[in-house]
Amino acid sequence: MIKVERIYHKPADMDGCRILVDRLWPRGMSKVNAHLDYWLKEVGPSNDLRKWFGHDPAKYDEFKDRYLAELKDNVAYDILKEVITAHADKNIILLFGAKDEAHNQAVILKGQLEKDLQ
Repeated sequence: MIKVERIYHKPADMDGCRILVDRLWPRGMSKVNAHLDYWLKEVGPSNDLRKWFGHDPAKYDEFKDRYLAELKDNVAYDILKEVITAHADKNIILLFGAKDEAHNQAVILKGQLEKDLQ
């Protein structure tokens, strides 16, 4: 099962495999408090795409299309699928730092991973 959680929330599932999918380290978060198993920053949106999006919900549909296009040629996405397969016995928690819990790359990743890993 793949879950999506904001990294600033208290971890709900410490038994799962926790993967940060942001390109930038979350502001104010210590590495100890993050309780990460992996930080796959290269799977996050490119800096240009991230800056263009600016967490504007009105741009989300286009952001999703552009981000999915980036993932097609992204080696880190293949690594993420391998990590998930290797931890198939655990819940997978994709972590992100954005305030908007509905409009971010982790939500897009979850949907794409569920399609690709069926």
